[in-house]
Amino acid sequence: MAVDRDHVLRSAAALLTRKSTATMDEVAKAAGISRATLHRQFAGRDALVRALEALGIAECEAGLDAARLDEGPASDAVRRLVREVEPAAGLLAFLYTENQLFEGEELHEGWSQIDDRISALFRRGQLNGEFRIDLTPAWLTEALFGLLASGAWMVQSGKGAPKDFHHMIVELLLGGVLRHSARRREES
Repeated sequence: MAVDRDHVLRSAAALLTRKSTATMDEVAKAAGISRATLHRQFAGRDALVRALEALGIAECEAGLDAARLDEGPASDAVRRLVREVEPAAGLLAFLYTENQLFEGEELHEGWSQIDDRISALFRRGQLNGEFRIDLTPAWLTEALFGLLASGAWMVQSGKGAPKDFHHMIVELLLGGVLRHSARRREES
């Protein structure tokens, strides 16, 4: 019987977003396969995490594409971005805590490309006078990732309602990012 690798990855992602310390045995059980079958797909936890990283990058890139970051006001693009990335937020939160992915010289090029695209959005908002210029695009990009991860943890832990995810993140981020004159225009 052929193992559906995508099913295994998504099962692992669902489990690890709820329990980041889950063992390979627990991952195999969640996927409905034996540990031996899991190990034939992924040599160990590091290989599984790397495969989840590739999945997270792909989902993030798809969200960036769907958000149409170059269209309309930058604040509207931020709103679309949070909406489009929301389904992957739990996986991104898990990956955000996996230090092995961000240490050393083996940083996956996909993260840099994602950072560049999001930073360009914030830079566009600054250049058009919509966003504050005293906060760097790199800082704002990391703040967005932090809010996405925190929001995912809030929802996963039951401390926040899933329906509030988008609103809370967007309002907190834009509340700090918008220039005062742009904030007044949005309130009108």
